[in-house]
Amino acid sequence: MAEILANGLRFHVQRLPAADVPPSGTAAGGRDVPVVFLHGLVVDNLSSFYCPLALPLARAGHEVVLYDLRGHGLSERPASGYDHLGAVRDLLALLSVLGLDGRPVHLVGNSYGGTLALHTALARPGLVAGLTLLEPPLSGPWVENMLDTLSVAALSLEDSQVPAELLSLRLRKQAKLTAVADALLNGTTLIDDIAAGRTFTPADYAGLGCPVLVVCGEHSELVAGAAELARHAPRSALRILPGLGHDVLKDTGGVLLGAVLAHAAAVRRAATGALIV
Repeated sequence: MAEILANGLRFHVQRLPAADVPPSGTAAGGRDVPVVFLHGLVVDNLSSFYCPLALPLARAGHEVVLYDLRGHGLSERPASGYDHLGAVRDLLALLSVLGLDGRPVHLVGNSYGGTLALHTALARPGLVAGLTLLEPPLSGPWVENMLDTLSVAALSLEDSQVPAELLSLRLRKQAKLTAVADALLNGTTLIDDIAAGRTFTPADYAGLGCPVLVVCGEHSELVAGAAELARHAPRSALRILPGLGHDVLKDTGGVLLGAVLAHAAAVRRAATGALIV
């Protein structure tokens, strides 16, 4: 399934079925808790998850859903609706169309996708069986710095000839990404919508009832905010990946994949009560 209509918009969606594995493997109950991925902002899309995490999870017996967020990748790009409330509504509508709205899901979010996953868990605690948050921007100062960066990028791209120049050099992928960034930053309310969002509090973290795994790079500016979440969320764990910053999906040592696979299995056990060997 490549395109579905949800919440009045066309979304690019990829759905990977859980692989069949021997009874002694880890697939028992695997279809009961789909793993849903949420990517980061502007130039990111569902493809960033595909090889590092999505395919290995499907091969390990987990049903996987990936989609391009509103305005990103191949999904439709409306002029407005980029606040976290809109993102939660988009996700809930997608799950309904996919026939998954009556089942608990495990949300895996990278960067701003982690923020959206956390908002979803707080808004619909009965829906979210587990969270995996990769480099989530949680603290106010970091979000403000991100908004400043996006604003500067928007100004630099406005009426820019960069996409045309990249095309003239036959750098089609770079030209497309630049054009998407320009359309999002200068043609939608994305920056204003994110700026209007609220930050999280220790009370929010304390109210999380599901298992939470937070992963940050050793050199990331987000470690402090992740550590605060881990201190207050009752069922949380924090993993720090050595040598990395805000790029944990580039881990080549298998530490990230191992941690996510183990957490996904734990979320499934907790949600289904299935005996997983």
